[in-house]
Amino acid sequence: MEQPRPLRVAAVDCGTNSLRLLVADVVLEDASARLADVVRTMEVVRLGQGVDRTGAFAPEALERTLAATARVREALLEHGVPLDADHVRFVATSASRDASNAHLLVDGVRELLGVGPEVISGAEEAGLSFLGATGELHGRHPGPFLVCDLGGGSTELVLGDADVVAARSVDVGCVRLHERHALSDPPAPEQVEAVRADVRAALDVAAAEVPLERTRTLVGVAGTVTTIAAHAQGLPAYLPERIHGAVLPVADVLAACDELVAMSREERAALGFMHPGRVDVIGAGALVWREVVARVAGLTGITEVLVSEHDILDGTAIDLARRAAVGSP
Repeated sequence: MEQPRPLRVAAVDCGTNSLRLLVADVVLEDASARLADVVRTMEVVRLGQGVDRTGAFAPEALERTLAATARVREALLEHGVPLDADHVRFVATSASRDASNAHLLVDGVRELLGVGPEVISGAEEAGLSFLGATGELHGRHPGPFLVCDLGGGSTELVLGDADVVAARSVDVGCVRLHERHALSDPPAPEQVEAVRADVRAALDVAAAEVPLERTRTLVGVAGTVTTIAAHAQGLPAYLPERIHGAVLPVADVLAACDELVAMSREERAALGFMHPGRVDVIGAGALVWREVVARVAGLTGITEVLVSEHDILDGTAIDLARRAAVGSP
């Protein structure tokens, strides 16, 4: 029997804090998909700088993001990815949904890559994150899975097993909350409580649509969660092979969150696994993740949390390959 041929595609995730690229060779096999990474990169561009306050992209944030997109173009050409909609998908998330001048990003990206960015809804973001995070988990961990994608501007909570059962995006992310509460260094107790109150209110909204109590495996994805996982394990540097697939005790995750919140900026910057672009916002992100883990553990009795480096990028690549397969003769 002839083996399925891989399709080389590129997925770009333009979030509130970072711009990430995945070039992968995707093989579709019935309902599953196998990805082989060609290149995976991340740049902190802080596109969402000030959006929560002004409702628009700052000129310098757009400049940083489009400069990073130009480097994405170079990578696509280097690795033989055609600059067309059959092979490249650029998704923009929370900050782009909120910005009144998002058309400037759309026009700039289209000029550079030949495809315009899709400003996707919170529901679609959640679905792509779930697809990417759970593709390799079936049969290895019990479902239903609750995937928590903790970003810079929003957090997506998605419950499902083979398919998504329910999903909700809420506007609590590490950049948004750091800016909204003007967190000091380190945050004052009243600031910490104000952030936690915001997150608890958001989780109440999410829980009205997503039955969190059905969770059997909690899966955390994206940079805040993986950075906290590095701290929980005491890693000397950011080691993807130790972070991806890590199963961590709930107590260790909560303790790691508390420690990061209590640190000064200087102390966080000295951690070997800490990306410079996360130093100032990881405290707000840790407060979000702490509330999510504590809420789900309290409802379900789970004692462990699974951490994945596979997220919306992987889901976008799989989805693009599926679209191409449907459209092929």
